[in-house]
Parts: sequence; structure tokens; C-alpha cells
Amino acid sequence: MAPMTKLKGIPAAPGVAMGKALFFASEDLPLPRRAITAEEIPIEMLRLEEAMIKTRHQIISIQRRLSEDLGQEHADILNAHLLVLEDQALREEIIHGLKHQLVNVETIFNEVIRRHLKAFSRTEDEYLRERTADIEDVRKRVLRNLLGKQSQSLARLEQPSIVVARDLSPSETAQMHKDRVLAFVTDIGGRTSHTAIMAKSLEIPAVVGLEVATKRIQKGEFVIVDGTRGEVIIEPDQATIQRYEVEQRRHQEVSRQLLQLKDLPAETLDHHRVILSANIELPEEVPSVIAHGSQGIGLFRTEFLYLNRPDFPTEEEQFEAYRSVVEQVAPNPVIIRTMDLGGDKFISPLRLPSEMNPFMGWRAIRFSLARPDLFRMQLRAILRASVHGNLKLMYPMISGLEELQRSNEILHEVKQELAREGVAFSQQLEVGAMIEVPSAALTCDLLAKEVNFFSIGTNDLIQYSLAVDRVNEKIAYLYEPTHPAILRLIKQIIDVGHAANIWVGMCGEMAGEPPLSLLLLGMGLDEFSTSPVQLPIVKQVIRSVEHSFAKSVVEQALKLRTGKEVEAFLTASLKQVAPALVE
Repeated sequence: MAPMTKLKGIPAAPGVAMGKALFFASEDLPLPRRAITAEEIPIEMLRLEEAMIKTRHQIISIQRRLSEDLGQEHADILNAHLLVLEDQALREEIIHGLKHQLVNVETIFNEVIRRHLKAFSRTEDEYLRERTADIEDVRKRVLRNLLGKQSQSLARLEQPSIVVARDLSPSETAQMHKDRVLAFVTDIGGRTSHTAIMAKSLEIPAVVGLEVATKRIQKGEFVIVDGTRGEVIIEPDQATIQRYEVEQRRHQEVSRQLLQLKDLPAETLDHHRVILSANIELPEEVPSVIAHGSQGIGLFRTEFLYLNRPDFPTEEEQFEAYRSVVEQVAPNPVIIRTMDLGGDKFISPLRLPSEMNPFMGWRAIRFSLARPDLFRMQLRAILRASVHGNLKLMYPMISGLEELQRSNEILHEVKQELAREGVAFSQQLEVGAMIEVPSAALTCDLLAKEVNFFSIGTNDLIQYSLAVDRVNEKIAYLYEPTHPAILRLIKQIIDVGHAANIWVGMCGEMAGEPPLSLLLLGMGLDEFSTSPVQLPIVKQVIRSVEHSFAKSVVEQALKLRTGKEVEAFLTASLKQVAPALVE
């Protein structure tokens, strides 16, 4: 028996699952290469058209099932597949290849698609890299149909299994059933991939980005998948299995209890209420937001509109995307963050050189103010969407008063422009600033006079305040949300906001951690915004305590000297009031 091994990846969907590993084939089909004559080119193209039509029917069939099971928003994820099949430029490229190489269409089609995939994989843009899964899925489906081969389907698994794959496409994930696919792990992938989004909605535990899963896990081995921590344990010993069995039962019981909280308010035992909102990357996540009892969207990242394309989105495209989300969530609020582009997220049309320190470079509000044409277009779309529901606006990465004032000046100019054109927008639109730069945190008393609310972005605030690159594994241990400096900064922001009569929210990962949410509750945070699946857990924390107890926790925590001391104290405090939530 092989020794127990633990792999660390990216947590994509929470929960614990145990079972035998099953490999989902991701190998390429052996492609025959044969010479053809010029007269056979029309025949080869006809074969390709038939394969593409068959592929289209397969994808539409999957979309239909997705729409019934999860809603139209998730079915729309596969629209990218259909667009590939309808690409006329792709057909012309294949015809050109057939004429010049005079080989069968399978070979040419494969070469052309692989050329496009190679170009996508070289980009530094994480979002674009992850979209290669859509193109790769179409490539395999078309080739299988050309060769008359049946594709492997996760819908036809014979027994419950842990699926192990190099990658899974959205259409493959869409065919999963919870009674057969206990969990899945992949070598590649990220949090923003459609596969990860779908896994959360299907509530199937998943860990992605493991890099070596398909090499280290053998078929039939017993595996534990911890989708909450992003860990995979191969051939665990009996003590580990028993520990995770307890964890699994606890998770199931907690999930059952949390489900009953969906329509209850986020209110402490002594009747102090807060707002629970969700963070989203894509409009497709809205059904999950609603299903988990969110009171709105506290962070709608708008970058997705810019990253998956060779051009800029039009004002109309942006308006339709914002309107769709605002209408679905109404009457609850949606806080739209203006584009956080730049640094490591430059869009194709800009073709700008990479920066030495992209996270501290030309990005977010700095980029928007340097490109007022794009900024104004986005503000017009946001303002137009504001009449369709409860919409709020916030600026990312504000570092000082001048940036904030200039942003508001442009917003005012856009409002005047729309008024002259007779275009409706909400006159009561609330405007906020993200506090994620230490200089903003330290001068938030000045910023508070210019906005209606603050939203604390702890992911970057911690990174910048502690000088810790949060994706650098060598110094990951220094990334401490409980560091005394971070606690003092957060308390100062909340206190200053309240003194200026504005409300203060948080949209960083910190807001979704149960022990930390107890602390933030005591500090007086008004709004907690986190991933949809974390919302019921945070609500349980809030409904398990008195606000006075949470405030006493803050008093004690601020006296402690190290992050580890704070973390241990918060865990012990939470265990007093909500032991089921403490791991």
C-alpha cells in the first residue's frame, strides 16, 4: 500500500468527498493523416460541416439540460462553444490549409485550432488563458464526430467516483451528477474558470490547479478531496479517514441547518442587523447568489467584459450585462466596481509591455483616469442601468483624495451629458470607494467626505500593508489577516466611516471566514460580501452571538501581540458560541 500523500491546489468548490479515483480521458485521439486531391477538398469540407452540425446539436442538448437543472444563465456559458462553430474566419483558414497542404480535414482542423490555442495560452491574462478550455472542448468534439468516435461522458459513470482529469471543459462539467461524481480534481484551472463556477452551483467539491494530480494519483486509489481547503489526500491512513468522516458529517449537518437560514435576517441574538452580500465575477453566478440567501451583490467585478475579446466592449454591451444582473437581484442592491484593468490584466487591444510590479502598477482607477474614453463609456452604461434596480457604484484602488475627486468629476460630467441627451439614470445613485491601499486607509477621514460608503478590499490591503505577495508560496506564511496592524487599520476605517455617517462594507476574502466574521461583527462592519457559498456560514455566526459578545472579542483581540495569538483567540471565541462551525 502506497504511503499517504497530500497535494495542494486551488479550492474551487467547498465540501468533502471520499472515494476511488477514476480517470477521465483527456488524451488526444490518434489522427489519421492522408493525402487528398484538389477535387476532394469540397468533400472534406462537407465532412467538416456535418461534424460541426452534429457538435452543435450535442452542445444545444447539453444547454437544454443545464437550463432545466441550473437555469438559463449557466446554459449560456456554452454560447462560447457555439460561437467557435459559427466562426467564418475559421472555415476560411481551414479551406486555405486544405488547398496548400492537400491532406485530410481532420489534420488541417486540428492544426488550425491548436495554433489558436497556443496563442491564447501565451497570454499573461488569466481569464483569457482559462477560456482555452472552451476552444479545446470544441476541438475534441468536432474531431470525435469526424472520426465517428463516441465521446466519454461523465453522465454515464457506472459507480460513484472521484474524477481525476488534466482539465474539464464546461460542457463536461455540465454532465456531472452528484450521485455519480463525488468530487473532481484537475491539473489545471483557476477560480474564475466556468468549470469552477459550475462546480459551486452543482455543489460538487472540487480542487483545481493541482498540476500533478494525473501523475500522482493512480486509478482506483482511495482519495479524499477537501474542496474547502484545496487539498487532496491520496491513500489516507485510517485516522485521517475517520477525521474526514467526522468532517463530512459535520459539513452535511451544517449545510442542512444553514439551508434553513436562507430567508432569515443576518441578525444577532440582541437584534443587531448587518447586510450579507455576494461577490461575483460573471452574470452566470447570480442564481447561486440568490440560492444562498444573499441580500444583494457587494462586489460585481466588471473585468470579464473586457478580458475575453480582441476589442473593447461597447456601451450597449456593458449596459445589457449590468441591467441583467441588477434586474435579477432587485430590489436588493448591486455594487458595480468600475474596471480593475491594468497591471496583470491588460486587454488585447492595448498591447502594452508587462510591468515589474503589476499589482502596484498602472491599473484600476489609475488606468481609468488615464483612459477617460473607456471610463466614460463604462460610467454611461452603469448610469443607464441604474434605473433598472438598486445599483451602487464604487471605484477600485483609490490611493488619495485627488483620484477620488477626479473620478467624481468625470462621473458628474457624464451625468450632465446623459441629462442633455434625455437619457434616464438614478439621481440617488450611491458612490463608494474601495479602501485597499494603506494610504487610503490612513486618510479615510478625508475620503469619507466625498462618498456614500466604503468597501474594504482586504485581499490587497493585507498584501500592501504587510509587503507580502499573496501568490508567492515562499512567503505565504506572512499573509496574515489577523496581524495586529491589519486589525487596527480595519477598525480605523470602520470607525472613521461611521463618524462621517457613511456605511462600511468589506468585499475581501476575510469577510467569509467564520472566526474573522465574528471579529468584524464586533468592529461594527455594516456589510459582509463574500463568495455565495460562504454566506450561510457567516449568517450562522451572526445569528449565534450577541453583538455585545462580539464587541468584547474585539477588545481582547486588539490587546494581543501576534497574528497567531489573534487567530487562536478568535477560533476559541467562535467555538464558545457556534462549535459546529469550528473545524
